[in-house]
Amino acid sequence: MKSFKYMMAAGCLLTLGLTSCSDFLDVNVDPDKPNNATAEVANRVPWIERMYMYSAGVTNYRTSMIAGVLYSTSGTQGPAAVTWNFANATSTTTYQTFFVECASNLNDLYNKAKAENAYHYMAVADVFHALGFMQMLDVYGEIPYTEALGNSPVPAYDDGKTIFNGCIAKLDEAIELLGKAQPATATPLSKGDLMDGGDTQKWLKLAYGLKARYLLKLSKKAEFNPDEILECLAKGPQSIDDNSVIPCYNSGQDVTDYLLGDPIMTNGNWNCVGYGTTQRITKYYTDLLTNMRGAGVEDPRYTKIVPAVMTNIKLDDNGKVRSYDWARSKGVDCHGDCERLKAVGWNSIVAPTWAATDKTISYAISDDAKRAAFLADMKKVHEATEETDDKGNKVVKVKYQAGSVFVNNSNYAYAGDTAYVSLRSNSKLTGNKDKEETDVNWYFSTTDALNAGAVGSTGSFQLRPVSDFEIMTYHEACFIKAEVLYRKGDKAGALAAYKAGIKAHLDYMQKKLTAWKGQGFSNPDMQPMDDSKISAYLASDAVCQNASDLKMSDIMLQKYVAMGCSLENWNDMRRFNYSAGNIKDFGVVYPGMDRSVLFTGTDKLKGTSKDDPKYWPRRWRLPATLELSYNEAQALAVNKHAEDTDIWSYPVWWDCATDAEYEGYLK
Repeated sequence: MKSFKYMMAAGCLLTLGLTSCSDFLDVNVDPDKPNNATAEVANRVPWIERMYMYSAGVTNYRTSMIAGVLYSTSGTQGPAAVTWNFANATSTTTYQTFFVECASNLNDLYNKAKAENAYHYMAVADVFHALGFMQMLDVYGEIPYTEALGNSPVPAYDDGKTIFNGCIAKLDEAIELLGKAQPATATPLSKGDLMDGGDTQKWLKLAYGLKARYLLKLSKKAEFNPDEILECLAKGPQSIDDNSVIPCYNSGQDVTDYLLGDPIMTNGNWNCVGYGTTQRITKYYTDLLTNMRGAGVEDPRYTKIVPAVMTNIKLDDNGKVRSYDWARSKGVDCHGDCERLKAVGWNSIVAPTWAATDKTISYAISDDAKRAAFLADMKKVHEATEETDDKGNKVVKVKYQAGSVFVNNSNYAYAGDTAYVSLRSNSKLTGNKDKEETDVNWYFSTTDALNAGAVGSTGSFQLRPVSDFEIMTYHEACFIKAEVLYRKGDKAGALAAYKAGIKAHLDYMQKKLTAWKGQGFSNPDMQPMDDSKISAYLASDAVCQNASDLKMSDIMLQKYVAMGCSLENWNDMRRFNYSAGNIKDFGVVYPGMDRSVLFTGTDKLKGTSKDDPKYWPRRWRLPATLELSYNEAQALAVNKHAEDTDIWSYPVWWDCATDAEYEGYLK
């Protein structure tokens, strides 16, 4: 833990120009509190890994709402899932955490490593440079790059092509450096690397895997080179043992970062998704886990990804949970004709509460059919009757017995909220202080509920505090290979890679679930999957079995499931123009993906048809409180539309077929 604490001091708060820390920290040296000049390369790497993870976690969460994986009722992020009327604050934290807490250390790590010929640490700096700045390009388009880590408080902006090529060059250099043997005097990578334990071969495979991922972004361009991608993949991850993930922990020894005050040792996705109570799984994502390819087959990953809540709870004489059922979350219909959203609005889902005693609520519902459907739904768990109130209105009266999980609101549109289970998990630092480290369930916060042991959510595989944070995985590499081979016309090879990707993700999950079981986690959704169900699923119609039947949508929807809460899903959607169906002859790759019935972002997305690039979200607006307030002139010098309301619909460089098309958006 000392490394984390040390680097909090080393990562001093900078201006957006990222003024060097060296002058700022020119103070007397305390051996127990190293400054920027004395901090060892091994102490910088854990901080860089962790704070990149935080920035990437924010990005994964907020882009996953655009891509239809997640839903939120938060005032800032919720509209991103439903209305696409994006709040400017959506774009701030990703930028802030990367530049202030991660990027500010990259040059210092590289230069200090270079001074001692620690080539592998130089390579690590290069890899995280590429990871971070490519992320910035993906979401913002034009940003400070060549001058970003220098001394200027108003660094110049670069266009997307410059940033992209710079990131590729960094990966190429990392590959070269990782192939060199360090002198005995240099710090071994194993001393500072929390991610891959100093395994240079894994880092080499990571670099090649990332290069393949980035070159895939060029799929709309004439310079797209499928063979180069395949060459990278041949040197990238070859099995789940090659996955590069940041291990995460639920520890009472955890500390918080100095900028945002969130835990450091916990998973970056969890910090944004599972930390609060407003996040849910969408219907779009859930349907793929229960009805992929219209097969009606339940994916064995379904019960591990989609959370459950205790329901139909019965208490014993001591107020403890005696019996219960698990209710699996219903997906929120963000894109279809959802009656609930139309009735109440984008923030129609609220956190349920715990009934310490019996609670009766009357719901006035004038529509006969809706009233009958609601009554039937409530009767499944609760005592419910149809009555006429003293004003002559037909009402449904529901008795929530002690121990029930319910929404304390007389609007019937909210009453079924327990059908939409929160993605919340707890950690030792944020609500589970009295629980064992192997207990990451979310419990209702009232004393009675906690004492009873009522679980409000089992959480989700990728989103728990103890989930590994995925940087590059074998399953992603397989899906990249499947897409590239499909584009080359090799359907047989594409089918094999596609099936390998599905199995790789199942194997990766199973390995982690087995480890959790061995560590003593009792959560039922953290137990291994049934091997027979895995085999049955792989052989089912939910998985394409014949090369002649394989479609690009088969590949990309399975990749979508496997990537889950990941920026790469939004990147892929942009490459295929969502559900426009106008990319080569691939057809509709993401069927059903469209604007919500609650869409209100007409000023931000002015396109009027799916074929129009500006119909879809294509980037984020630069942080108004940061870059557009303090570096406005430089932003406008590259892209004169940087401040425009509809900048959200402007494609980034790699999302354009030609440089001319891209430059047309900038002028």
